[in-house]
Amino acid sequence: MGRGRWTVLTGAGVSTESGIPDYRGPETARRARNPIQYKEFTSSVAGRQRYWARSVIGWPRFREASPNRTHSALAELERRGKVTGVITQNVDRLHTKAGGRELVELHGALAEVRCLGCGDLSCRDRLQERLLELNPGWDARRVELAPDGDAELGLGEVEGFQLAACERCGGVLKPNVVFFGEGVPRPVVDRAWGLFDAADGLLVAGSSLVVFSGFRFVRRAAQEGKPVAIVNLGDTRGHEHAALTLNAPVGEVFDELLRVL
Repeated sequence: MGRGRWTVLTGAGVSTESGIPDYRGPETARRARNPIQYKEFTSSVAGRQRYWARSVIGWPRFREASPNRTHSALAELERRGKVTGVITQNVDRLHTKAGGRELVELHGALAEVRCLGCGDLSCRDRLQERLLELNPGWDARRVELAPDGDAELGLGEVEGFQLAACERCGGVLKPNVVFFGEGVPRPVVDRAWGLFDAADGLLVAGSSLVVFSGFRFVRRAAQEGKPVAIVNLGDTRGHEHAALTLNAPVGEVFDELLRVL
């Protein structure tokens, strides 16, 4: 990274030091994960009950997470002109909290809620208040936090959970994030390509690149002859396209980058 400017693509491995688990790391592999699918959420009341019942429990801890040394290092590298910006697959807003300015949230942010009927955007904290009014004491449960900001609950535990509707039109509310089986909005992808095109190389941090929304940038970089560097604890889908691959803790690597750049 000594010469030229880089775009950084970040995944869940960047936020694990902040207490947010990832999807495919060593710790997550200990337990089965069954994240909500877009079709299930939009077509099934039971699916929405399962999602929001778990989200009510997990949201307070997810919201309170603080940026770690990697988020801070990336914000500083951007200030130094080494990084054009960050394209993140994460939905935790920690890059923004750390002071990052040029940021594309590929998969949205859990801090926002969108109505599937009228498109109104609202605050997740406001929805938390409404859901707890409808389901008193639900947040008193203590279970394990999941990567997508919800918590682990059995199917039988969410029966009877009361859902909140859009305050404007009465429509179905969905977190403003991209679920599995849902496409990234075209304007978001276009903004990400803008950051990518302005850079001389691509640095991947904390992503296994299993999801195509991130892997596409590695593939394009290889096609255009842009150098790719990958820092991740574990295997990645993009290693064959990378000029440099480091199987190492992301935070330690960014500590060193700050020291030498």
